[in-house]
Amino acid sequence: MSTGVTISSMSSYAILGCGSVGHAVAEELVDQQKDVLIIDRDEGRVEALRDQDLDAHVADIRDEDVADSVAERDVVLVMASDADANEAAVRSVREHNGNEQFVVARASDPVSADALDEAGANVVINPSAVIADSALRSLEAGELEHRARRLEGVIHDTRRRMAVVTHDDPAPDAIASAVAMRAVAAHFGVEADIVYRGDLAHQENRAFANLLAVELRAWSETDTEEYDTVAVVDHAEPAGEPLAVGVDIVVDHFESHDAYEPAFADVRPNMSATSTILTKYVQEYDMPVDEDVATALLYGIRAETFEFKRDTNPADLTAAAFLYPFADHDTLEQVESPSMSPETLDVLAEAIANRQVRGSHLVSNAGFVSDPQALSQAAQHLLNLEGITTSAVFGIAGDTIYVAARSKDIRIDIGNALQQAYEDIGRPTGHSTQAVAEIPLGPFTGIETSEQNRETLLSLTEEAVKNKLFDALGVDSENGS
Repeated sequence: MSTGVTISSMSSYAILGCGSVGHAVAEELVDQQKDVLIIDRDEGRVEALRDQDLDAHVADIRDEDVADSVAERDVVLVMASDADANEAAVRSVREHNGNEQFVVARASDPVSADALDEAGANVVINPSAVIADSALRSLEAGELEHRARRLEGVIHDTRRRMAVVTHDDPAPDAIASAVAMRAVAAHFGVEADIVYRGDLAHQENRAFANLLAVELRAWSETDTEEYDTVAVVDHAEPAGEPLAVGVDIVVDHFESHDAYEPAFADVRPNMSATSTILTKYVQEYDMPVDEDVATALLYGIRAETFEFKRDTNPADLTAAAFLYPFADHDTLEQVESPSMSPETLDVLAEAIANRQVRGSHLVSNAGFVSDPQALSQAAQHLLNLEGITTSAVFGIAGDTIYVAARSKDIRIDIGNALQQAYEDIGRPTGHSTQAVAEIPLGPFTGIETSEQNRETLLSLTEEAVKNKLFDALGVDSENGS
């Protein structure tokens, strides 16, 4: 609701109905040296207010005379506990005084809130909802404090080193979360290494790690005996094989299907990014905010929420606002505009040429590729086409069909869509905004690579992959453009 009025600039106020809520508001305004007129029908209450040197008068707030008596006031606060009386008072003020005054009204439930809004209140407040919201915020703060103490205890139990492990082929949120967890460990005097599985092939992710000088160790080249504490962050999706070591700490914004039994777990599916969760710990521990850590976390949140356009909640925004002053924005700009390899450019060109669009969904065959990671980058670029909210690019490398998909459509969980499309013939993994699938070629493995056979193979995979995905997305693949 747009008010067009800045309350802090107001000089005179009227409070109609002065129970406990109205009294608290009156005292606060008087402390700010505001001119306050109070009207209430309870004579005893008015007498008590006058004893406090408040300007109070006896009248029923529904009376037309009351509207006239407050006509010169800039702000009218209708604060009685009787919702019907408040509605009548708001209507009377509007009918007699027009729309020049700023009116704040107290509701008792959603129904009375709608009635007050319709009557002409600029702002409607529900004390019960405000109290509940405050209680929930206090509960959240208490839970974070409790979790922070438990996490600190697990970190302190480390005798040698900690390994901070991301999911396979780590994306920005995973890398940023690992950077922050390593910083938390360092805050408590524990050395940690960031370890990843799979590959770091995506140019944007490589640029991210390189520009921030993030040292990443490949799991396959790591001696796990070095570590007596293992933390996994942003690890659940896309899921690889479970770690063949004990896991002590799990922090994620997705539930893991792996059978870990950590000493500490903070898994919050209501959060949009693991980077948001780690930012809360940085704040809770009152850590000095390192520029690289802030830059990494801010980019992790922005990347996971598609620049706050997808699955964003207030926690992401407050975390980003906290990080913003500490981040290196020149580095962020460089990360967001990485160079594109010739392979990725070729795959993107092929995907653009072969795209099929149905509604806002795009699926494209990139043909034979040498670098399956380029499919993810092509899918991300195609998502920026006008009118496109979901994109998928697939191609053949070796004896496998690789599918990479992205979505910014809040109605679509692209991870579930790939699961539905390919769970019987391949291995799909992912979540609501991004997913991948690997589908064995099966009987077509090793087929002669003559031009004719290649075209036949591409045609067969197109039918198997594209149509299944369009069906899973609930659109007719035969009527694409």
